[in-house]
Amino acid sequence: MYDSDRVGIFDRLYTAEQVRRLDDVAINDFQINGFELMSRAARAAFRSLMNHWPDLLLGNRLQVFCGGGNNGGDGYLVAMLAAKRGISVSVNFLSSPEKLSGDALSAYKACIAEGVDVEPYTSQTLLSGDVFVDALLGTGLGRDVEGRYRDVVIRINESGRPVLAVDIPSGLCADKGIAMGVAIKADVTVTFIGMKLGLLSGRGKELSGQVEFADLGVPGEVYEAVPNEALRLSENRLSRWLQPRARDLHKGDNGHVMVVAGNHGMPGAAIMSAEAALYCGAGRVTVATRQEHLLALASRRPELMASAVSGAEDLRVLLEGKNLLVVGPGLGKDSWARELLAEVLKAECPAVIDADGLNIISEDPALLKRRKYPMILTPHSGEAARLLETQTSTINGDRVKAAKELFNRFGAVVVLKGAGTLVYDGKILNLCPDGNPGMAVAGMGDVLSGVIAALAAQGLETHNAAALGVWLHATGADHLAGLQGERGMLALETLPHIRSQLNKIAKQP
Repeated sequence: MYDSDRVGIFDRLYTAEQVRRLDDVAINDFQINGFELMSRAARAAFRSLMNHWPDLLLGNRLQVFCGGGNNGGDGYLVAMLAAKRGISVSVNFLSSPEKLSGDALSAYKACIAEGVDVEPYTSQTLLSGDVFVDALLGTGLGRDVEGRYRDVVIRINESGRPVLAVDIPSGLCADKGIAMGVAIKADVTVTFIGMKLGLLSGRGKELSGQVEFADLGVPGEVYEAVPNEALRLSENRLSRWLQPRARDLHKGDNGHVMVVAGNHGMPGAAIMSAEAALYCGAGRVTVATRQEHLLALASRRPELMASAVSGAEDLRVLLEGKNLLVVGPGLGKDSWARELLAEVLKAECPAVIDADGLNIISEDPALLKRRKYPMILTPHSGEAARLLETQTSTINGDRVKAAKELFNRFGAVVVLKGAGTLVYDGKILNLCPDGNPGMAVAGMGDVLSGVIAALAAQGLETHNAAALGVWLHATGADHLAGLQGERGMLALETLPHIRSQLNKIAKQP
């Protein structure tokens, strides 16, 4: 799947079952004692507690909530470590210690031996801690949270007090990034052995807070023995994809992007996509749009070329010599839009299909029957639902499955946008953990289509262009948010920051 020497452990994302296999390999093949792994996990969680809330040593109280199994065992050992440091700590359990076995039972006994106050949780239990530790439910959760577990999760969330989650916030699905009925909203999550995909996707981005990873000293050979579900997009990986520009380069070497966009009243979508392509290094960018938009394009960005097209015949002439096409931003779904899309799909070069281009295809999939050249589809959840003839809630309920189904149905590189954007090319599933809520504003998708198109026009393979474009878009927006905040972010404001990120990671001669 990839050059393992170039992919760090932190970049590998796993399902719950794959992490269980990592545990098994570490314990059975490398003879690492299970209780020793649990102790290392507890020490990592306790270090995080002290890093984030050092005032625990100054008289504040720690309250640990333990379930059954190894997640509860981690919690008992965290409480033991706190007691050893003189911290006021108590444990409330939701699974009777009589039901514990193996390493979890050993952890409970170690906690009791340290003199920690351990009591059962009831609906009358006082939530008296200044900081809470969530060690209730681990990655094996297969149904919605119910009963006393549901009660304590709701109460902890409503308390407004800081929470550290051990391995995963209780109630969060490790594979899908969805809440199983209810889930803990943590300020910090310390996860072990393997990074869980669900921590960085969907609701996981909101519920996990700051995610910290501890490999617990597991040998690197363990990770080579178990395949991972996805890869995290990171600067370390992506910087290897860009080559330095030759000193004698000319604009023709950097590709010619054509943006087919902008129906009546929608010049902005065409402008944003085209301008993004310029900012990301395309040598030339031409916009094919309505006659009425030409003045706006020339006024806004004179570096762009623009032509009015009244139908397929006009567009056919313009398509000659283009390296990469973008179709869909502000395109509409009238006869003009459908005619232009059909013509783009006949073109002998790669195409990025976004927005209304996707909506038209969802209504008429036969348009793609004769398509032979690479495509990149960039749907958000609503557009994906239309393409797959399902509900948006179904897409969000299993985003990985949706991305794979989109590829299988349309044979194109898929960029499934959202919290934890996924990029899938039929072989490698990439996930982008970056980005922020400020990006939830009109025009962001138009910008992304132009970024991806520019990278592909400059010679990157379509799947690499899509993945790098997603990361640049997200981290550029994060940089902007760090300067001015998330609220009120505008799509075009991200462009200088996207360009800066691109040049930062590009190799220089």
